[in-house]
Amino acid sequence: MINYKKSNLLLLKRFLLVVLIYQLCRVLFFFMNLNSFGSFSFETFIGGLLFDVSAVAYLNIIFIIAHLIPGNFKYKNTYQNRLKIAFFSVNLLFIATNFIDIIYYRFTGRRSTFSMITAKGMEHEAMGLIPSFLKEFWYIGVLFLIFSVLFWMFIPTFNSSIENKKITRNQYIKKYSLFIIALGIVLVLGRGGFQTKPIKIVDAIKYGELGNSALVLNTPFCILKTISKKEDIEKVHYFDESKLASIYNPIVTLKSNIPANKKNVVILILESFGDENVGRGCTPFLDSLITKSYYFKNGFANGKVSIDAVPSILSSIPSLMNNSFISSSYSLDKVNGLPKILKKEGYTTSFFHGAFNGSQNFDQYSKVAGFESYYGKDEYQGPEAFDGKWGIFDEEFLQFFCKKITTFKQPFFTSLFTISSHNPYIIPEKYKGKFPKGKTTIQESIGYTDYALRQFFKAAKKQGWYKNTLFVISSDHTSAEGDQAFDKTNIGKFSIPILFLDPSNPELVGKNEKNFQQIDIMPSILDYLNIKTEMVSFGKSFKSKDNFVVYFLQGTYHYIQDDYYLAFANNQCIGLYNWKKDALLKANLISKDKVRVAKMEQFLKAYIQSFNDRVMNDQLTIKPI
Repeated sequence: MINYKKSNLLLLKRFLLVVLIYQLCRVLFFFMNLNSFGSFSFETFIGGLLFDVSAVAYLNIIFIIAHLIPGNFKYKNTYQNRLKIAFFSVNLLFIATNFIDIIYYRFTGRRSTFSMITAKGMEHEAMGLIPSFLKEFWYIGVLFLIFSVLFWMFIPTFNSSIENKKITRNQYIKKYSLFIIALGIVLVLGRGGFQTKPIKIVDAIKYGELGNSALVLNTPFCILKTISKKEDIEKVHYFDESKLASIYNPIVTLKSNIPANKKNVVILILESFGDENVGRGCTPFLDSLITKSYYFKNGFANGKVSIDAVPSILSSIPSLMNNSFISSSYSLDKVNGLPKILKKEGYTTSFFHGAFNGSQNFDQYSKVAGFESYYGKDEYQGPEAFDGKWGIFDEEFLQFFCKKITTFKQPFFTSLFTISSHNPYIIPEKYKGKFPKGKTTIQESIGYTDYALRQFFKAAKKQGWYKNTLFVISSDHTSAEGDQAFDKTNIGKFSIPILFLDPSNPELVGKNEKNFQQIDIMPSILDYLNIKTEMVSFGKSFKSKDNFVVYFLQGTYHYIQDDYYLAFANNQCIGLYNWKKDALLKANLISKDKVRVAKMEQFLKAYIQSFNDRVMNDQLTIKPI
């Protein structure tokens, strides 16, 4: 029994060591992203400990069995050495994901999930960008190596100095009883307690301040919890069908007595051009365009990563699940977005992305969405302009774009996604020192892309199609950085510029103060062009009286209606704020304005139910009767 007790004690020490490392990773995560979170409270510590213990219990269950199962074979040096190496290797692999997210969180605003790290179309990005990330954030690699060495050094080693004796029947019964009890305890720890259902990612919202969920969570837990789930989207039934339709119906019917105005449509999606980078000296050309355009002052992204923006802008499908729609198993759902609707109206359709073909599955989604042509790095024709990591520099690719669409039959609908203001923020050598460095690392590349945009418009104005074109410009999402407190709030994290420019319509100028989101772009374009259609759209036209915005981030739904912002998680409202008067979201009004909370909650539930039902049942198009 002495060796058995030694083995049990050894297991406990190893378990606690890993839990301690997870806590240290959380502290690092907090201090490396200090501006992204509120205070690190005792409540945050307790919540973090709960999720850490759960992850460690699940990940080490095989080692727990290997330590506790009765039998003298366990006390041999060969067995123990292999067990130690395996324990170290498996745990170190998952500890590494915590270190990766210290930086990756800045770009996604959430802990990584299984679907994020296995998403199709991301393989090339990883291979091309990992060296750049290691170079830029070398200190994370150094810290990880230090942790790795210390982890190995502190793993206790089993020393058997007692001669193994034959185990008696009573000892077997006693040991197996302890073994079963121990497994039971581990399962309880893994599920997070004795509650009806095991803890989920969304439960992190219960601990600490609003917006601190990623701090409470750990990346291994998020990966484990999403391995068996396709996209973490669930069937909900808040209302019956008739009640649901009376509260919210995503079927949008556009009717017009005026003949369709079949202008060309060009949508430019600018990488990371969030509001934190606009109007601050880095984007002089875009700033000038805003004064000449119909500008949506309160513009919002429907996601935090590039892959969320494309279906939102082009198909009016928001990202209301932990996985991006494009990389999900629902990506092959039939959609009736701008490419298909405009193609029926006689438009030539195309999609341009300067990165290598296959990047972020944009080429595949362009086919599903109905684009006739896709132009990536492989199709580029022009002077050598590969940035060495990601794709073709924006200036050259925008010039290629201009020349190419000039050859298209009119009317045409086309969209281009810029790339140069994506990490690692490479700009051509000839422009080094030309653009202001700004206060954050991204802003020099933002300045370069802004310059490339100026050159594009300079070339486009010389083309015959220019004055017969509606230009729509939107950022894909905010950047990883912002130098003001508002940029880190749940409002600021999604605030982006969106504008419409029609050179032939001097009346389409001014600022729209209503809440406007990426999924509003599709119905707004069609309404502006007077195109008659009926479609499934989770957004609304800019002509609509509705004034809402809905977006989602790691278990929390964010809903803006007029001047109020509601946070909804774990099937309950957790915060209500007047974001116009309380920009930093300090005064929670949830207990003071219950009537407004109830009304907003009803709409949001109907919105969620409509989205989940239609995505899960492939009902994103209106089927002919």
